Amino acid sequence: MNRTYTYKLVIAWVLTILVLTAGCAGIIQKRPDSASIVIAETSDVHGALFPWDFIENKKADTSLAQIQTWINEQKDAGITPLLLDNGDILQGQPTVYYSNFEAVKDEHLVASVMNYMDYGAGSVGNHDIEPGHPVFDKIVREFEFPWLAANAIDKSTGKPYFKPYTVIKQKGIKIAVLGLITPGIPNWLPENIWEGIEFEDMVVSAERWVPIIREKENPDLLVGLFHSGVDFTYGGGDENTPNNENATKLVALKVPGFDVVFAGHDHAGWNEILDNGVLLLGARNAARTLAVARIDLQWDKEALKWVKRKQGQIIDVAGLSPDPDYMAAFEPKIDMIKSYVSKKVGTLASAISTREAMFGDSAFVDLIHRIQLDITDADISFAAPLSFDKTIDAGDMFVRDMFKLYKYENLLYTMKLSGREVKDFLEYSYGLWFNQMQNAEDHLMNFKKDDKGDLIFSPRNNSYETTARYYNYDSAAGINYTVDVSKPMGERIAISSMADGKPFDMTSEYTIAINSYRGNGGGGHLTRGAGIPKDKLTDRMISSTIKDLRYFLMKWIEEKGVVTPAAFGNWQVIPGEWWEKAKQKDHEMLFGKK
Repeated sequence: MNRTYTYKLVIAWVLTILVLTAGCAGIIQKRPDSASIVIAETSDVHGALFPWDFIENKKADTSLAQIQTWINEQKDAGITPLLLDNGDILQGQPTVYYSNFEAVKDEHLVASVMNYMDYGAGSVGNHDIEPGHPVFDKIVREFEFPWLAANAIDKSTGKPYFKPYTVIKQKGIKIAVLGLITPGIPNWLPENIWEGIEFEDMVVSAERWVPIIREKENPDLLVGLFHSGVDFTYGGGDENTPNNENATKLVALKVPGFDVVFAGHDHAGWNEILDNGVLLLGARNAARTLAVARIDLQWDKEALKWVKRKQGQIIDVAGLSPDPDYMAAFEPKIDMIKSYVSKKVGTLASAISTREAMFGDSAFVDLIHRIQLDITDADISFAAPLSFDKTIDAGDMFVRDMFKLYKYENLLYTMKLSGREVKDFLEYSYGLWFNQMQNAEDHLMNFKKDDKGDLIFSPRNNSYETTARYYNYDSAAGINYTVDVSKPMGERIAISSMADGKPFDMTSEYTIAINSYRGNGGGGHLTRGAGIPKDKLTDRMISSTIKDLRYFLMKWIEEKGVVTPAAFGNWQVIPGEWWEKAKQKDHEMLFGKK
């Protein structure tokens, strides 16, 4: 054996030993004896990126800028939180609308902000799907972290359209994060927006993915990041309802293996340890709170497993100051959006408020009706107040005011319904909306009650809670009718004529102007109310706008220049004396004393 060959063998042997030693050391280093992990969740931020309300044109108490301050405080204390977002960030404030539909060639502002904040992962929300493929397909490429939704399935491949889960390592601890999205999207959004995707039941999806994650990744912690609410009974559902909109708690209880599950979608805020030991947490909307999980891990050498101690905390963001470096980094964008929303659209001759729309015919909703009828030339318009408590003052109207007039990026549909279906639609709507009154002392509004029969106060709107949300309070224009609140649901509506005095016929077919949320089955007015099967709704479609309804509302007002809003007076609540007395009382229940 020659000397050169011998030297090569010795060197190869030494290198092999070094590699093996290093590998073993690496394996040993991967599992510490103990560790403390902090995971923080934002959810339903809805464009609250900066401490400025671009709709109301005033300072905002909460935003991601304040959350950045909390993150910095943790880092100063030697803690590096794993920051997660639980969806619904691409709709709400003009900040995101501008990036969604105006500055489409620039990096999306949400991507810029979340990359700056060093998010570890995010889940996709239903309002993140709402802007359509051009927006969510683009932003997923711009994010420097994975955007998760295991149950959003690409129809062409059968695989998740977005990444299903991710693995993040901190302090030698392997953290797997599974993302799920509420499967209710086909009930709310037109198919062209989410074309090519199907949304699977959350429990079914989690039951498939958790074993895969366990086998393939063997994580020390399994975290659920679910853009879905907690109350699985909402809307008449139960634990066995397929594709339940609010299945977060169901997954946490039914699918073994999770350590922490973060909720979203319902804006409610959660912090509890479930009976099976899962920590259930959820932040409130608009960056009002931050949900924080603190997990202490201790390795049990005899049992060869982690002993975990979990604690949840909800951080009130309003008490924090905006981070100055964050604000400086995005100051040009803030100024640009302020300029955009300050563009004059037209002039409003008198003020309008959604408060009036809670109790009867109103100038606010009738302005929407008027525009919908003008745009579509339909026979009848359906619309609801999309905000609980918004006022647009008389005088100059600006782009920011359009977000008060119309909160969501719905499209405008024209559909065909029979006269009977129109009546049944309204019976359903007013059945949700108004209580069956027994006398003038009774409530007009259909308030929610607890097991003792007492009204429930909700911090969501700082008022007493109603059985149905205000955005399901659809009224109609184009017909004259009364709503008799002394009668039960299904027997209240009496349609006397079309608005022009022509007869209304139960057997005739009418063209209907309606937003895409409702036209797609949202709220159940067309399916449970009018009795049209969900899979037959597309057969009733005549036309749809390509751009969102807010865009057309704005263009209509620009064309008119001066708008004089007024209630049509085409529908009334009877008995009138009952209505008059009850609405005064219920106004205080919803909005406090004047």
